[in-house]
Amino acid sequence: MSSIENDFLKKLSEQASSQITDQLNTGILILDSQFNIVMWNRFLQVHSDKAVAANIGKSVFEVFLELPQRWLTRKLTSVLQLKTPNFCSWQQRHHLFELPHTRPITTDSEFMAQNCTFLPMETDGEVEHVCILIEDVTDVCHYQGQLQQALDKLAMISRIDGLTQIYNRKHWQESLAQEFAKAKRHDKQVSLIMFDLDNFKHLNDHYGHQGGDKVLIDVSDTVSNLLRVEDIFGRYGGEEFAIVLPETNLAGAQELAQRICKTLAVTPMHYKDSVFNISVSVGVAELKDSDTDYESLISVADSALYLAKSNGRNQVCTELDLDSTQQKSA
Repeated sequence: MSSIENDFLKKLSEQASSQITDQLNTGILILDSQFNIVMWNRFLQVHSDKAVAANIGKSVFEVFLELPQRWLTRKLTSVLQLKTPNFCSWQQRHHLFELPHTRPITTDSEFMAQNCTFLPMETDGEVEHVCILIEDVTDVCHYQGQLQQALDKLAMISRIDGLTQIYNRKHWQESLAQEFAKAKRHDKQVSLIMFDLDNFKHLNDHYGHQGGDKVLIDVSDTVSNLLRVEDIFGRYGGEEFAIVLPETNLAGAQELAQRICKTLAVTPMHYKDSVFNISVSVGVAELKDSDTDYESLISVADSALYLAKSNGRNQVCTELDLDSTQQKSA
């Protein structure tokens, strides 16, 4: 093959390579061993809105000021020294280059999400250049985020009571089991409050189930505002509610129970044109060394609740009141 033919084929190869790289929907950036820009393709030129000729030979950190210099320097040095590719996904860093995305979708960032691949370029056995491939994965990032939000919403729905928007019985009971095990393992205190709306059937009969539902919602909101972040509030069933109080003794739980009882008694309930008051009966129990399962704690708190009802409602009874009642009966 003649030198003319060789030159023609070389030129043809360079033209084909240039045409292909310029039509790829992926950014191509080639750096030398000092991290100066050797070339980039049309994708990067269009999205960065920077002139190629004006930036060839400049440091990539001078041209793209947003780049994390220390982190990227370590990454590129590793590729040069080990002669192996490296990678950075959008999950690790949403983007390296601040390139505006052109997707007709709303995202949390104005810049395209990127997967970046760092490839060693070997010449005569030596790696003197690194090729950075920049893939636009904005769609993947966006829809993955939407999927995660949907999964989080489903997980929340499985834990939340649909009416009151506090924990449902299943999740509340699972949380109590966890707190019980934690308290036993680390010798911590745990107390339990259970309360029930007084004469709720009469309220339902008078105002209808919609009125009853409105009261359950308002009671949940009122009590939620009295609790700490770590307290676990759930709807135990019907008009009965329960609160797990981590690292709280009986006296502390009783004080909160009294506050709940008094607050609800003086908080007016509104339904349509009606304004009325409700009351609750409350039972309180504390974890004992002799308790072998969390059901025993529920049983004691529930018994104290029904003692409060039998004593006239709108009051708080604790396990101590149960003991006193049993002693009198004996």
